[in-house]
Amino acid sequence: MFGARCIYVSLRRCSSAPCPRHAATAKLLRVQEALEVHNPTENDIKVQGWVRSVRSQKDILFLHVNDGSSLESLQVVADPGLEPRELTFGSSVEVQGKLTRSPHKRQNVELAAKSIRLVGSCDVLTFPLKYKTRHPLDYLRQFPHLRCRSNSLSALLRIRSEATAAIHSFFTDNGYLHVHTPIITSNDCEGAGEVFQLKRATEDGEPGENPHFFDVPAFLTVSGQLHLEVMTGAFTKAFTFGPTFRAENSQSRRHLAEFYMVEAELAFVDRLQEIMQVMEDLFKRATDAVLSRCPQDVGLFHQRVAPGQEGKLEQMLKNQFIIMSYTEAVEILKRSPHLFSYKPEWGLDLQREHEKYLVEHCGGIPVFVFNYPYDLKPFYMRDNEDGPHHTVSAVDLLVPGIGELCGGSLREDRLDLLLSRLQRMGQEDTYQWYLELRQFGSTPHGGFGMGFERYLQCILGVENIKDVVPFPRFPHSCVL
Repeated sequence: MFGARCIYVSLRRCSSAPCPRHAATAKLLRVQEALEVHNPTENDIKVQGWVRSVRSQKDILFLHVNDGSSLESLQVVADPGLEPRELTFGSSVEVQGKLTRSPHKRQNVELAAKSIRLVGSCDVLTFPLKYKTRHPLDYLRQFPHLRCRSNSLSALLRIRSEATAAIHSFFTDNGYLHVHTPIITSNDCEGAGEVFQLKRATEDGEPGENPHFFDVPAFLTVSGQLHLEVMTGAFTKAFTFGPTFRAENSQSRRHLAEFYMVEAELAFVDRLQEIMQVMEDLFKRATDAVLSRCPQDVGLFHQRVAPGQEGKLEQMLKNQFIIMSYTEAVEILKRSPHLFSYKPEWGLDLQREHEKYLVEHCGGIPVFVFNYPYDLKPFYMRDNEDGPHHTVSAVDLLVPGIGELCGGSLREDRLDLLLSRLQRMGQEDTYQWYLELRQFGSTPHGGFGMGFERYLQCILGVENIKDVVPFPRFPHSCVL
């Protein structure tokens, strides 16, 4: 390192706010001092990024440069003679100079520039992002190719990255095997029929040729669950984290055609409470990690986008999640003085307004609702065989502002009951392989899935799910 002519520095390392994953500013200055000791003529630091502001005075030039690694920009101080032509807000630059202590209270360090190279100019007259303008999220949504350069979207993408790492860390630390489940599948896991079917770009073929590329109809996956269940025949714990797809014709703030799902499956599990505990632990640990690693980025959303969300999130993290049965939930809704658009009745699915009320009724603490009616849930959920109110061992986690965040269940591991249900559905042949899993060393098992974008909405307080994903896909919109 000391033999190099310059060091490339991530601007996050120069941030005035401490970050547990990166060296403090003092360490940067020690690096600078060490360079001077070892080779006083080769002590430059080089930064590359985009100009957030330009202020040229008679005797001094000020630039603020950001490279996307931090919400904060690095102040560059230079002689006006170093200013390249066409240097404007939004330009990309490479600056070389000496990192020094800053005399200003709002920043710890600044870069005394020796050279400024304009890498790419920016036409500020037509650039949709304007200097010193706080653009609303719905405005930025019009420019998916440019919005990552805004503070809000760059902060969101750093949070997504850290949340992804935290989720992987949670599962790895708890002994889960990470499995890449397929995106292309011949199964519709949910059975709702809202799937994207794959077809060749051209339908032309030889007479009698099988029209299906894979010889059978194939779809974009709605869930990796069934493939994870395969893994519970050899591994006690497995998880997957990847894109899933739903062909729902919905323009709501809660739905995307392409979104990411975190899914886990556990063998030798026969109590629904064990699944609930993993859900709660995952939510709290991942959120704690994001808050500690991205305090400024999360703060931007809590201050500018969703004031009051910080207190709500603290309430979620410090309290144990509440558990109630579906039957109890329906009774609470029926006794409510609130006038619902959909009348709550046993045997009907809970609507978002019902989920929202239940969480509010519980003081803003997330709520597990378990043991749903048998007829509401997919074939793979374990039958409770519990009389008139026939239920399955299913659970949904409801959170403030979102409603359902996680859904899970114990899986039906009894071959006779599973076979009987598939026969009634006329799906015995389709799921013959699934039946065989129950014949060869099966165990009681269960699992759950969590919508990643909904999780981000929950912790940040973002109302529209299209604003927590870099390239949203929804009906009539597939830009880029």
